[in-house]
Amino acid sequence: MSKVAIVTGGSKGIGLAVVARFLKNGYQVHNLDIESGELGIWHHCDVSNVSAVKQVITDIANQEQRIDVLVSNAGRHLSATIENTDEATFDSLFALNVKGAYAAIQSVLPSMKAQQHGAIILIASDQAIIGKTNSFAYNLTKHALASIAKTTALDYAQYNIRANAVCPGTIETPLFHNAIDAYCARSGADKASIVAEEGALQPLGRLGQADEVAALVNFLASDDASFITGSLQTIDGGYTTQ
Repeated sequence: MSKVAIVTGGSKGIGLAVVARFLKNGYQVHNLDIESGELGIWHHCDVSNVSAVKQVITDIANQEQRIDVLVSNAGRHLSATIENTDEATFDSLFALNVKGAYAAIQSVLPSMKAQQHGAIILIASDQAIIGKTNSFAYNLTKHALASIAKTTALDYAQYNIRANAVCPGTIETPLFHNAIDAYCARSGADKASIVAEEGALQPLGRLGQADEVAALVNFLASDDASFITGSLQTIDGGYTTQ
């Protein structure tokens, strides 16, 4: 019987790469996203809606009779200081980036506890470890995901359920390009120059790729990572070691 993985936000970027990697390794993969997914079994789901997430995952659990892996990936970026972040924007970002993870984890735990095994992987950010300018709310949400990984790891180790956070640095995804496009629209900067500068900021001298993150996620989901839990796994070309 194939292992079952659930990925939130699996229709593009890192999420799509994760879905592809799991499929390659023989998983049955369910993708929860508001945008249709080209790979895996797509479920239309607004991950910021807690009741919708719980309903979809309950249906998957009933159908599959097992859930081996959850990858909580859905999220969005926001560039703003605390003064420039209004309450509605703050609430919207927190609902997607944090409450979406909360809902998904709550929903998979009954199956994983019954099985006495499971792997939960939260896609955080290098901003779960360091601060960056103009990033008040986004940075806060990523620190929150790191906290969720640690506390979930401790609370559910007794059930052989592992929880870890993957902390990507600057990865070339649609999210990255959207952020650069927005910056260039505001500043009038040349996009090619900005992309090159971003790559040069990394000690390895280049941007990361989504499939590199997916490879790390696949490892953390596997039995090869059976003694790894509660960790923050950086994949940032060395950026946070500076």
